[in-house]
Amino acid sequence: MSPAVTIIMPAYNAARTIESSVRSALAQTRADFELIIIDDCSTDGTNAIIARCVAGDPRIKPLRNERNKGVAFSRNLGVQQAAGKWVAFLDSDDLWHPDKLKSQLEFMEYVNAPISYTASAFIDETGRRYKYIMPAEFEINAFDLLKHNLMSCSSVIVRRDIMARHQMRDGAIHEDFAAWLDILRSESLNAYGLDKPLLVYRLSKHSKSSVRIKSALMMLRTLLAAGFALTPALLYTGRYAVHSVVKRFKIMSGGFDNHR
Repeated sequence: MSPAVTIIMPAYNAARTIESSVRSALAQTRADFELIIIDDCSTDGTNAIIARCVAGDPRIKPLRNERNKGVAFSRNLGVQQAAGKWVAFLDSDDLWHPDKLKSQLEFMEYVNAPISYTASAFIDETGRRYKYIMPAEFEINAFDLLKHNLMSCSSVIVRRDIMARHQMRDGAIHEDFAAWLDILRSESLNAYGLDKPLLVYRLSKHSKSSVRIKSALMMLRTLLAAGFALTPALLYTGRYAVHSVVKRFKIMSGGFDNHR
């Protein structure tokens, strides 16, 4: 029997965090899923940890790139191999609430959503949880997404057939944002947000989006690659940069949740 959901987890040199991420997927209260882990030719022991996890659960399907090909290639490969009607993304340093799949899929069925996302909580590199929660808006279109990227990749669930038509593009861009924007624009769809922090996003100073100026330049390249003219691309990039700074300030200024 085919799984309802395929969880796609790209991993590159994620030995410090991947086991916790995998465990958060396996702890889901809705169990009809497969977990495809794509090791992007890691050199730090990630593959050995994946092998140990596979031995404990037949729902895990490991893949390994023969050479490092990047997160976009790895996610696309996972989509190509997916058997589920739905595709969910979980990065190898993020965590899920145990009810993430169950609650989100029930929500999607209720509102008849082909693509959805959730609110996000945040932790630092050591696992300490911040008080700030990034909310999810109930319904957003492509224009809303341009104003503020609320769709964290590890919170998204999308119909597999839709994702298969919109492969993530490689390069120094926000490949997931580009995919969501492409889907909402070309498919004339809205994304629906479940305003519960079912994703726990790990902030890392080594992530692609950790440096604000670098992230803004990536956003500019993303919009240009998506076909926007330079002037609107600069306008949307400026708006993105402001929101990014404000979000970071809210996270850091709120402090840690010492009750968790």
